[in-house]
Amino acid sequence: MKRKLSSIQKPFLFHISGAYRTTPTAALETILGIPLLHMQLQFEARFTLIYSLRISLPPNITDIQPQDLKMKATGWSIHPSEHLEPNQTSLEDGEANIVRKDIINLFTYGSKTEHGVGAAFCILTNDIWAYQWSAKLNDNTVFQAELTALHEAVIYASHLPNHNTSKIHVYNTAYFMASSNSKCKNETARKIFKLLTNPRTAVSWVKAQAGNISNESVDQLAKDATQHGQPYSLIKLPKPHIKCLLQKSMLEEWQTVWKNGNTGRKIYNIMPSVSLRPNNWIREDVIFFSQHGPFPAYLKRFHLSDSDFCSCGGIAGHFNMPRSVFTQFLAI
Repeated sequence: MKRKLSSIQKPFLFHISGAYRTTPTAALETILGIPLLHMQLQFEARFTLIYSLRISLPPNITDIQPQDLKMKATGWSIHPSEHLEPNQTSLEDGEANIVRKDIINLFTYGSKTEHGVGAAFCILTNDIWAYQWSAKLNDNTVFQAELTALHEAVIYASHLPNHNTSKIHVYNTAYFMASSNSKCKNETARKIFKLLTNPRTAVSWVKAQAGNISNESVDQLAKDATQHGQPYSLIKLPKPHIKCLLQKSMLEEWQTVWKNGNTGRKIYNIMPSVSLRPNNWIREDVIFFSQHGPFPAYLKRFHLSDSDFCSCGGIAGHFNMPRSVFTQFLAI
């Protein structure tokens, strides 16, 4: 089956690269950043098993279980007769309302750095930071972190005394629109919508984060939470996370095949590591570095010429370029 799939993939590799038909398939796959076809099919099959069919994969592939992954919700989150009041959500810049003393202002933020993902919200009352919350999420997206911060802020606002009016300020319109949509497929956004049916809580958009002391403070709090925040495991892992893990497993398998292969060794000396990012080689580059082209040594090898010497007197087509020299060549 692998051979059959390889024979299907091979003509496309030749047409994309413009390489000679004798060029090793493994070399073209590495140059173009296209994994072996059977590996790509295996990747799709594994993803379908765990995400769509909800069947666990073997531990040597991933330890994530189907119940750990987030699923899309369907239908309406509440009865169509229930809706948010017009003054509860506003896309107009709400920065001017922050100075009002009779409103409890909450500021939310989600951040993702090399240390992880963090979510936070702060409460400003009479120009004093009255309360702050932050948490460190799992391998979630920034969108999920921002929704989590908004969700926790809405929960806090819903428990305030009845005589208090609160306004939650967000800086990103994406999760602002998601949380105000009763048919949104995100579970966290649906929970926020249900909680916002309380007319004492409103959400406002702050146009700019830079220069706004309140937003900059909660931004720093969220970034600090990526390292020192309390673990927050109530949010399930997103769809891209399992794809990333399965893709990493595919790349490791592809790297092993490429390292232990018997063909394409001239390209291996230049590109020992595989990647899904293609090299921007033109056709002449592929022919030159693969040494499968109109060289006297190549023509003699396939009995198309009687001599492998070029006009300069040397053997043309037999050369090995070290990786350091190749890197300098590309820089030129």
